[in-house]
Amino acid sequence: MIHSSDDDAAVAVAGARAGADVVRTLYGRRLHRIDKGDGDFATAADVEAEKTILGVIRAARPDDAVLGEEGGQQGAAGGVRQWLVDPLCGTLNYAAGNMLVAVNVALRDGAAAVADPFGGEVFFTDGETAWVRRDGADDAPLVPSSATRLVDVNLDPPFPSAPGFRAVDLLAHPEFAGRFRPRVVSTTLALAWVAAGRRAAYVTDGGDLSGSVHFAAGIALCRAAGCVVTGIDGGPAEAGRGLVAAADTETHGLLMSMIRS
Repeated sequence: MIHSSDDDAAVAVAGARAGADVVRTLYGRRLHRIDKGDGDFATAADVEAEKTILGVIRAARPDDAVLGEEGGQQGAAGGVRQWLVDPLCGTLNYAAGNMLVAVNVALRDGAAAVADPFGGEVFFTDGETAWVRRDGADDAPLVPSSATRLVDVNLDPPFPSAPGFRAVDLLAHPEFAGRFRPRVVSTTLALAWVAAGRRAAYVTDGGDLSGSVHFAAGIALCRAAGCVVTGIDGGPAEAGRGLVAAADTETHGLLMSMIRS
């Protein structure tokens, strides 16, 4: 069955909002932690939010495959349509009582949504245009801008490009301090903020993040909003070299020159 991009965007928004409701409801409670090794863990909120999101997707798109952060692959792995779900991006923040988290739902190479459970916003795209939906207000288009000069840098491991590239070294670059102000929020909500003009850029090391449950929705938003999105080597983000998402070509060029030097 062929689905329209508008319909897929509605599914992504509904899933992200449903997951955000769970995350918000369980906030502040003592939650069981599920150890994933290497200091990583999930909470009961991650698991319950993912179950809720999958319920939304299954009801609307029963033939589609899903890759969830907690539940893994469900449905045909080689299917044409696959949803990528990160039910709680920023689990450590959440467990520490910090509200900087995101709920990410993306159809691979299609529609996507990022919900801010505590900000009352859902950022979404049909794959071509990008918007933000605020509680009680009309949808507004996402407009990137470098005016804030704020650059969010992901400092979480792993560091596959070290010693050639280390995000922490970028912060110490003398030109960086003259041009930008660093931020570290430790959630891919920051990618939605780049698309919305609240961050000038986002930088992280890593592999091919375009198919990651953590990053796919944010990358889709940035691309649809007109941001410049590449790997840390300036090549395609799909090439497996992390991510630089910038509001405009000038900001992207400045960051690439610092990274290369």
